[in-house]
Amino acid sequence: MDLYQLTAHELSDMLKNKKVSTIEITKSVIDRIDKIEGSIESYITLDRDTAIKKAGDVQEKINKGESVSPLAGIPMAIKDNICTEGTLTTCASKMLNNFVPPYDATVVKRLKHNDAVLLGKLNMDEFAMGSSTENSCFKKTKNPWDLERVPGGSSGGSAASVAAGEAVFTLGSDTGGSIRQPAAYCGVVGMKPTYGAVSRFGLVAFASSLDQIGPLTRDVTDCAMVMNAIAGYDSMDSTSMAVEYPDYTKALVNDVKCMKVGIPREYIGEGIN
Repeated sequence: MDLYQLTAHELSDMLKNKKVSTIEITKSVIDRIDKIEGSIESYITLDRDTAIKKAGDVQEKINKGESVSPLAGIPMAIKDNICTEGTLTTCASKMLNNFVPPYDATVVKRLKHNDAVLLGKLNMDEFAMGSSTENSCFKKTKNPWDLERVPGGSSGGSAASVAAGEAVFTLGSDTGGSIRQPAAYCGVVGMKPTYGAVSRFGLVAFASSLDQIGPLTRDVTDCAMVMNAIAGYDSMDSTSMAVEYPDYTKALVNDVKCMKVGIPREYIGEGIN
């Protein structure tokens, strides 16, 4: 199996055991992007050189025996409505075609602090107003499982890139399903966190009472790892909750055998498919 196909926790274990380098991982994902991006069209901005440099910096830390995060050296990408210092942030709109933020969104700052490797910015419906990623001003993202189908939206680039191996994990935003729906369409894990658990500082808002930033990953373990990095109180977001946050990975060992799933009656009414 190629490196770009592996999960974040698998790659993290390989790095810990010195079976692979961060540069090898990053180059594997970039090579995958170069091979299939013309068909998938997940990215608006791709910064190969900065990603390789960051991967090299992280590898130096590992070589020196420094303690690093489980996300250290893992290639990721960000929906293009989340601010990234020095990197174009367009919201898939020509109105922001030249907007380069002077600061990072809190979630981006936290991922960088964890030494994740930023590859670039991902396509979306313009200003997150859509559910198919056909409404971008730049390109139409395709579903990697069937290029004749849409990846969902508005975080379609975030979901398609994970499914296609163009990023190990991504961040999207969800107002009324914009993480969860494309995750379902592309067969990846997508989570809209509890309101106030993840800072929205640096997110170009759609509806502030509903907007949340969340992860899209290949499995639930990766989702928990990303949540560990991005969740937490932020004084820059007035809706952020100043509470104790759990280690999300510890919940993964719980037995789900006795859990129940509730289905609203309205979901199975006449005329509902």
